[in-house]
Amino acid sequence: MLFRKGTGIASSEITPESVFNQHTQGRRRFLATAATLGAGALAASRLPAILNPQSTVLAETQKLQTVESKYTVPDVQTPFAKATTYNNFYEFGTDKSDPAQNAHTLQTRPWTVQVDGMVAKPITLDVDSIMHYRPIENRVYRHRCVERWSMVIPWDGYSLAELIKFCQPLPGAKYVQFLSKVDKKQMPELPGGYDWPYSEGLRMDEAMNPLALLCFGCYGNVLPNQNGAPIRVILPWKYGFKSIKSIVKLHFTDTQPRTLWNELASNEYGFYSNVNPNVDHPRWSQATERRIDAGFLPRTMPTTMFNGYQDQVAGMYTGMDLKKYF
Repeated sequence: MLFRKGTGIASSEITPESVFNQHTQGRRRFLATAATLGAGALAASRLPAILNPQSTVLAETQKLQTVESKYTVPDVQTPFAKATTYNNFYEFGTDKSDPAQNAHTLQTRPWTVQVDGMVAKPITLDVDSIMHYRPIENRVYRHRCVERWSMVIPWDGYSLAELIKFCQPLPGAKYVQFLSKVDKKQMPELPGGYDWPYSEGLRMDEAMNPLALLCFGCYGNVLPNQNGAPIRVILPWKYGFKSIKSIVKLHFTDTQPRTLWNELASNEYGFYSNVNPNVDHPRWSQATERRIDAGFLPRTMPTTMFNGYQDQVAGMYTGMDLKKYF
């Protein structure tokens, strides 16, 4: 893609040559691998490092090359140790400490993402090609859980919109559904009573919002297994359960897709699930949150509309009754 140089552009706004080269080379790898995987599996003999890495992701030793992002907040960050040991990832257990203890069984390579539904051409993509398609940005986001706790985490990835544009959804596609991996051999703690695999969905304008992050890492490292390796979505203006982990499929559709929590308890978990201090959960108020940071105990603080991202996302919901479409 070429951009014409305009007038009056500050030097700070010009893309560095190294970043441009990274983008160009990444796009070529993405296109080449997409074409190969569209016809069949990529030969392991050609790319052994991609298809046969160590099975357990060691985030502290696998660094990512990132560029600075304008999508960041100045809030005090949650320490890495807390952000990686206090998680919801029910496929590995329902207690907050379970994912960090159990997710080592997740095999993150080889890993592919299937794209189907209302797209110009269904395709299967290798996660490493997706990762290198665009420069990876470091974005510090607020993260708010429906259970009233919050964190501030530096996530690493690029806008989900970039991948969606590559997938070429048809004009009639109004939603995109995401599906997570489910494998009882790799997830021996998989609890019963849920309609697996984990599923989530977004309206197309939400998915195309620049804040919607396709995420491959955090704190400058590849994603730890318990945080959704190797590929997930981060939606900072919505409650955390909308930010689906360990994605294996994108399905484009013209009807609102099923989502796991909404189907399980629609009175508690709305399809939109925007952070809204004025709409209480049936079992507790959402007016305040407990911020987990470097302190010994979490800090109780007021919850802000859209988790503080109102300027960037409120326009998508103009005219909607946010108490009805919660």
